[in-house]
Amino acid sequence: MSIEFKKVSDFNRGILFELLKDTYSFDCRYQQSSNSDWQVFDNFFFDNLQIADKYGFITTLNDEAIGFVSCDPRNMPEYAEIGHNCIASKHKSNGYGKIQLQEAVNRITQDNVRKIIVTTNNDLIPAQRMYESVGFTIYQKRENQNIADFVGEHIDYVYFC
Repeated sequence: MSIEFKKVSDFNRGILFELLKDTYSFDCRYQQSSNSDWQVFDNFFFDNLQIADKYGFITTLNDEAIGFVSCDPRNMPEYAEIGHNCIASKHKSNGYGKIQLQEAVNRITQDNVRKIIVTTNNDLIPAQRMYESVGFTIYQKRENQNIADFVGEHIDYVYFC
């Protein structure tokens, strides 16, 4: 097995949307509440490939796209925020998410940021474990204020560089 991290520009428009859709396919409410946001995200990255290639990458296994990470650098050097971080359903529970996250942390810390933040949901226990296994700690828990969103509590994690 060969894990590689490739530029977003090596792939076709729609790959990020499809990976997100697949990643959250275990509960149709994610797609119902996030489908349009995922499409906007995919379009933004493919309309701005210089940003996509600098602040994101696609993880491949034997040349198959199995996940990706994106980062929002607008608050650097104070902090960088990991946006999407997903692994396709059939590749979950194999350690690829942790490998991908560690690569993202390694890349982000090269930009001399003070901390990295990421938010997940209280029902995504595997994601919580993965963040903690790489060195993130819980910063705060907060209720979701978006009434259109079915997700309950958000958990904000921080990684100090």
